Amino acid sequence: MPINEPVTAQFLVLSKEIRQKKTGEPYLSLHLADRTGEIEAKMWDNVAEVMDTFDRDEFLKVKGVVQVYQNRSQFTIHKLRRLEEHEVDFADFFPSSERDPEEMFTELRGIVNGFTNPHLQALVNSVLDDAPLMALFKLAPAAKTIHHAYRGGLLEHVLSLCHLSRLTAAHYKTIDLDLLLTGAILHDIGKVEELSYARGFSYSSDGQLLGHIIMGLRLLHSKFDKLADFPPKLRTLVEHMIVSHHGELEFGSPKVPIFAEALLLHHLDNLDSKMDAVRGALQRDRAVEGEFTGWIAPLERVLLKKERYLEPPKVAAKTEPEASAPVAVPPTPAAPAPPKPAFKPPQNSLFAEKLQAVLEPHK
Repeated sequence: MPINEPVTAQFLVLSKEIRQKKTGEPYLSLHLADRTGEIEAKMWDNVAEVMDTFDRDEFLKVKGVVQVYQNRSQFTIHKLRRLEEHEVDFADFFPSSERDPEEMFTELRGIVNGFTNPHLQALVNSVLDDAPLMALFKLAPAAKTIHHAYRGGLLEHVLSLCHLSRLTAAHYKTIDLDLLLTGAILHDIGKVEELSYARGFSYSSDGQLLGHIIMGLRLLHSKFDKLADFPPKLRTLVEHMIVSHHGELEFGSPKVPIFAEALLLHHLDNLDSKMDAVRGALQRDRAVEGEFTGWIAPLERVLLKKERYLEPPKVAAKTEPEASAPVAVPPTPAAPAPPKPAFKPPQNSLFAEKLQAVLEPHK
């Protein structure tokens, strides 16, 4: 949205807080979104009239101005009203992957069809064959806010990990590619039930209580129980990859990764999530002036806007001086001609000696 220009738009309310000014009057602090992204918003005036007319996960029509505050875009709202569901198209409000989910799912199927380990192939297919689960999987974000936080984001993240797995397994020759791909596909499967994404993204009640690692294990146990000939030790390796993929105990992993494929999965997962977090942060900050973003809390740093940094400096256009009447310049007087040098006869010659003898009496 343009900076410092009047804007009328429709948004989904991701969060709503009623706060107090220093004067004691209320103001609204909102987090709004449409399919293009999210923005912080404030409403300072006439708040008492509208603050109880809407809530989180409802739709608003707003009028206001986008400004820059502390190097971040912020929408100052002048007027708002709640929209009824029949007034909106849901597709306009939810950020989605640029890729078609069915196309991505077909690509994932092709990857699994290339497995050479029949047990791992059967396990992953038992998940992909679960139609109700996959209907959610195709819609689920990979996270609430940090990375791939849009519809279809989880499936996009999984495919990205599959590509990274193939690249790194080709480099590290001892890696079991089928095992690594199994971990890449299933490591976040619990997020299908951990997150709520019917409207805004939030955590389900079970997601708050258990988290996606426990929920993912519980889902996989139901699949393992139907695969009677699945090797018990291979099952343990798959389970270990699920519980250790966050890498560190303080990051929520019950165990740290202790074999090569599990450790590699953790680093690939961390790499892919961080790179998407960078992409998202730069995209949200693109309208703000300057070569650096504001503070990005999930990354614990500011980011350089590389393309803007590399732009050549802007040079102010030179203005031509106004034409004026020519000034008469007096001609410079000619310099006097230098005096001719006195004649000096050449030395050491017969002529010189005779001439000298003639001139000598006249001195």
